[in-house]
Amino acid sequence: MGVNALVKKVLTDVGIKEERFSLQWASAAEAPRFVQLITEFTEEMKELGPIGQAEGFSKEEVQERVQKALDALSSQKVRISFGNASKAVRKDGIWTAEHIGGIINTKMEKSLAILNK
Repeated sequence: MGVNALVKKVLTDVGIKEERFSLQWASAAEAPRFVQLITEFTEEMKELGPIGQAEGFSKEEVQERVQKALDALSSQKVRISFGNASKAVRKDGIWTAEHIGGIINTKMEKSLAILNK
């Protein structure tokens, strides 16, 4: 769940709709669930249109924003902050998406500030 919260925060920070990312779990025994998840996600992406369209960005702007996100996520500072945020989540032992998202947002605010420049 921490990776999910991190990716959604980064996407939001660079101006890309967080709905463009989905991380769901399905076991090999859950073929109907897998099909449902893929079908729903595909429909959502069709509604949003090509990346950048719903956000109002040109192809070049999308490429710049995605590169900015990749550069940030590759930085040692961000990886260390994420490790610390993960430790905080484990320490709290509260596994709701809201709690994890809150910790990710709080603990990683400074290290991800580069995205807002």
